Parts: sequence; C-alpha cells; structure tokens
Amino acid sequence: MAAAAKKLLVPGAVVVLRTPQGNFEARAGTTKLGTQTPPDADTHVRIASNTKTMTSALIVLLAQDGKLRFDDPVSTYVPDVPNGKNITIAELLKMRSGLYNYTNAPELAAALDADPTKVWTPQEVLAIAFRRPPQFQPGTSYDYSNTNYALLGLIAEKAGGRPLAQQFQDRLFGPLGLRQTSLPAAEDNSIPDRYSHGYMYGGSSYALVDKQYPADLQTAARNGTLQPVDYTNQNSSYATAAGGVLSTAGNLATWIRALVSGTVLNAEYQQRWLHSLQPEDPDTPDGQQYGYGIAYQRFGPNASMYYHGGELPGFNSFIGHDADNNVTLVIWTNLTLSPDGRTTANALLPAVLDEIYAGLSLSPTPSPTTTR
Repeated sequence: MAAAAKKLLVPGAVVVLRTPQGNFEARAGTTKLGTQTPPDADTHVRIASNTKTMTSALIVLLAQDGKLRFDDPVSTYVPDVPNGKNITIAELLKMRSGLYNYTNAPELAAALDADPTKVWTPQEVLAIAFRRPPQFQPGTSYDYSNTNYALLGLIAEKAGGRPLAQQFQDRLFGPLGLRQTSLPAAEDNSIPDRYSHGYMYGGSSYALVDKQYPADLQTAARNGTLQPVDYTNQNSSYATAAGGVLSTAGNLATWIRALVSGTVLNAEYQQRWLHSLQPEDPDTPDGQQYGYGIAYQRFGPNASMYYHGGELPGFNSFIGHDADNNVTLVIWTNLTLSPDGRTTANALLPAVLDEIYAGLSLSPTPSPTTTR
C-alpha cells in the first residue's frame, strides 16, 4: 500500500482490514505536509459520499417505523421539486430520479473556492439543481446525483421530526458505539482532533466537475513545482446528507460491517435493502449495481462486496464488506486526485484487493461511487 500511495503522490493513507484471520492496519505518510505525523485508524477525515450509506439507512429505518413509504412521492415531503409528484423516495435512493446533480454545476465549485467557509443550506444547493432540466424521466435510467440525497436529508427531517444530525446520532452512531463519527453543524468547518489535513492540486472543480488535470498541471505536480492546496477546512455544508459526515477508518469498518450484516435494520427491511440493487448499466447486468445508498459488485469467483466511495476536495475513501467471506475493508487518502486524475483511494484498491484475495483474478475491480 505504501509503495502504491507513493506513486500517486498521496501525502497520507490508511487501510483497515478485518477478516476471520485477524484485523490488520496499513499506514503511509503523514496527516500534514511538512510534518512527520503518521495517520492511523483513529484519525478523523471527511468521508464524503460514504455519508449516503447512513442517510439511506436512516430513510429505511423511518420506513421500518411506518413514518414513510418507499413509493411516496417526493412532493409529499418537499415542495417545488420539478416533477416531484412523479419521483418516489425509492428513485431518490437508487439514483433514478433524473434530477440534475448540483455538484456538476461550475458555479458551485467557483463559489466554494471564492469563500471556502461559506455556510450552505440544502435549499441553496437544490436551487442550483432545479435551474437545470432533468436528465431523464423518473425511473427510466441511472445517474449518480447528489441532489437525490440532499432531498433525502430533508425528507428524513420531515418524517423523523428532528434534525438530521440528531437522528444520525440517536439511531446510527450511538447504538453502534461510533464515538468518532458525527455530522457537524452547518457553520462548523473544523475537524475533531486527531485529524488529517486534506489536499488537492488546483481548484474545487477538478474534484466536482472536470475530473482531469491539464497536462501542464500534471507535470508541475509530478516535478514538485506545484504544491497541493490544503482543503481541510472547506465547509462541507454543501454536501450534508450527501457527503458531510466526519469519521475514522476504525468507525467506518464497524459501520459498513454492521449495515451489511443486518445489525442496523430488522430482518424484513434488511431484505428490502439488499434487494434494492439494480445494474447501473442495463447492458452490463453483471457489472456494478446500485441500490438504497449502496453499490455491489462481484469481482472474482468467490469474492464480492457491498461498498461505497467518497470524494470531495481534500479526501478520497472506500468502504466495503464482503458478506460471503466476512471481510471488511476501509481505505482513505488525504489527496483527492493523483496528478494523472485518478481518485486515490480507488486507485489503491486493486493493490489492496490483490493482497486480500491472493491468487484470484480480480476483474473487474469495483469502481466506487463518489460525490461526482
């Protein structure tokens, strides 16, 4: 892992692996450039879109309680959503609403760079999305959109009758003992100690919109004449239910194992959660699938994972659980993109999986869904 991270120019990275053969941890680099402060499983980071696994779990719990139904229209809970009467909660959860993804809007990235500490409301980011036409009719296709989860956060607050952060704490973090996991207040752009700084070359648009560095920037990054920007304290309130949670590798390993193994939901709704998966590309039914805030892929004859990814300026991460082999994997890095434009935790994934599943031909490697 350390060798692969070095090639990607990642300042720091952590892998936490839990298996029937034992628990393992790999660390590389530092939490802050210019220092020798090694990261570990208790280092706080921004987990970005891995938050979606938590938002979706809360929605399923509210359905389990009878406070909402998956086939309820969005308009029942949130007014003025384009075509909201014809978009269901299930379509939001599975990324099949057709609503434009607000983080694709260039003006959002520009605003983040102009004022990194700006406090955003869900209504403000939704307004960005609603100014664009829908991508397709609800239920007819798949398109990863943070707009869906911004709406689900509002639906959870309406149905649950309490702020999202409080429901996360009371229903998810507290019961599972996730003491290092929280959804910060909108005005709070800090990270609890101990934490890692988060870096990226260039502006926020490279993480949210462009996904590719120009050749001159790639060259400057590789030869050291361009240093990465510190995005640690960029306010993540623009992500909130879609990507605002703070956590550690240790807590994330506990979380994803509990979610997949059936600790969070009751037996009936666990089955609904598991069977929510649909192929992202109908022409590739054996490829990546996405369901209620979770992805799934089989990548070997005896290996498959339920997983998610997270990416925002400064951080990249992967969480997954292989239920067949009782293997839990978490990877995080404190550099969003390598100079060649690869999301860094995802780029480490093949090397890590080759160590875990020695002797297997891992094809295809999971391509974790992120905040794109």
